[in-house]
Amino acid sequence: MTVTHDNLNKMRMASAESSQGISGEPIYQTVLNYLKGIHPNCELLEYGAGIGNLLKMIIALGITENITAADIIPSPVQLPRQVRWIQSDLNYPIGVPDNSFDVIVSTEVIEHLENPRATFREFHRILRPGGKLVVTTPNQESIRAFVSLLFGGHFVAFRDPCYPAHITALLRKDFQRICHETGFDSPQFVYTNVGSIPKLTFIHWQQVSFNMLKGRLFSDNVMVITNKQY
Repeated sequence: MTVTHDNLNKMRMASAESSQGISGEPIYQTVLNYLKGIHPNCELLEYGAGIGNLLKMIIALGITENITAADIIPSPVQLPRQVRWIQSDLNYPIGVPDNSFDVIVSTEVIEHLENPRATFREFHRILRPGGKLVVTTPNQESIRAFVSLLFGGHFVAFRDPCYPAHITALLRKDFQRICHETGFDSPQFVYTNVGSIPKLTFIHWQQVSFNMLKGRLFSDNVMVITNKQY
């Protein structure tokens, strides 16, 4: 059966409403630890803000109060007063002027979108020269992801139970190529250092190793950091 444009929009909205844009605590903490070092009161966009959990943390920490949030779902009821909300399908440009933001944060969003290169071109358009881009996504290069690919036919976050929410799996090489092609610096990769053991997902590698097992092979998520080139 052919998926019509209307059906596609309904699928995207249903996916967003189901997850509500909520990410795990290790992801939030990894992002917040990085954002603590940025220039205070910068113009920040949370791209894929969901119900606003992360942006509330950003405001509570005093990182900045100049925040715009974008998501396909409507604005949350208890949105902080200083947040400007843009309701938009993030597969398309969000309709703000060029060079609008100093920082863009996008947690666990890129894997939901159809065309990561188009998304990065949009990031490049709306970031100011030298602006920072922070993206998180499931880590496709962990032991758990490799085991799932070998025995299940796809990375763990992209098997049938996660579809059609998760549709775009990206590795470090993909991000390096995309950044190079869309006007960004070579990306840095930071891992959450929290990762589930295959088939025993309620247990983390860190629990059984006295927190010794960290990094790429033992993290469920990765943070990608890059700057828009001048």
